[in-house]
Amino acid sequence: MTASGFDVLCIGNAIVDVIARVSEDFVSRHGLVKGSMNLIDEARAEELYGDMGQAIEVSGGSAGNTAAGLASLGGRAAYFGKVKADQLGTIFRHDMRAQGVAFDTPPAADGPATARSFILVTPDGERTMNTYLGACVNFTTADVDSRIVEAAQVTYMEGYLWDRPEAKEAFKLAARIARTAGRKTSITLSDSFCVERHRDSFLELIRSDIDIVFANETEIKSLYQTQNFDGAVSAIAADCPIAVVTRSEKGCVVVKGNELLESPAHPVSKVVDVTGAGDLFAAGFLYGVTNGKTLYESARLGSMAAAEVISHIGARPEVRLRSHAENLGLL
Repeated sequence: MTASGFDVLCIGNAIVDVIARVSEDFVSRHGLVKGSMNLIDEARAEELYGDMGQAIEVSGGSAGNTAAGLASLGGRAAYFGKVKADQLGTIFRHDMRAQGVAFDTPPAADGPATARSFILVTPDGERTMNTYLGACVNFTTADVDSRIVEAAQVTYMEGYLWDRPEAKEAFKLAARIARTAGRKTSITLSDSFCVERHRDSFLELIRSDIDIVFANETEIKSLYQTQNFDGAVSAIAADCPIAVVTRSEKGCVVVKGNELLESPAHPVSKVVDVTGAGDLFAAGFLYGVTNGKTLYESARLGSMAAAEVISHIGARPEVRLRSHAENLGLL
């Protein structure tokens, strides 16, 4: 795939997911906050890995999941993210390219190992994430290929990347390049803890440089420090041209100026693992808006993609999403 044109460029932390089913006791025994995303060091990573039992290892990361979902829908997806030139880094690169995603960020020759995230899934389907960031946080402005940014209809960035100053500058550079080229920009707020850490700078970025923001109900309330959902939705409508707020089984709300659309959740027979639900929702929605679909149709595609990924273990679709959407009459 060349840089002649992309639907979406996704930028984020390049992480290999290590997914394991665990008991409620495992979560409490290790002092974990259920449903949260915790940053850990290498020693803590070894401790958890040694106690978690059998696991599945697959390329992941929030924006990486979104890129893979876009490709599964038949979209033209590109990805920026930093891995090391090690075994996991090679696996990550191969996986992304095998799924049809253009991924050419040069690997690091030295420094920390490729990042990995331990995703612990309890019997109720909830996931608790413990992430060793390793090489992925060393993404810098040098890794931003302006040709790819300019070639993408939308540049989509994950909020987790906002934690390190060098990555933040790369993030802001990509946004400036995209907007100068007349392209759109998008961000996902990632999680409520991320919002708590970066509320003021997130709001500044959204108000000045973002065209589409993705958040769930908890994150949008945290962003505006309110428990009133309608108030938070009204606030984001004033701050960003398009806001997409997911509400789990309640579906989602899409806000564009004075226009508010509600879209139902796609039915799913059993929730197995909610890892990647927001990432795949963004994939479906962004595929829709970059391929001539209405906001409502795009939301339906997002809900469909999210429903597929929560029906099994892992944050990548197990079926070809394009065929799945066609069978459902969504494409």
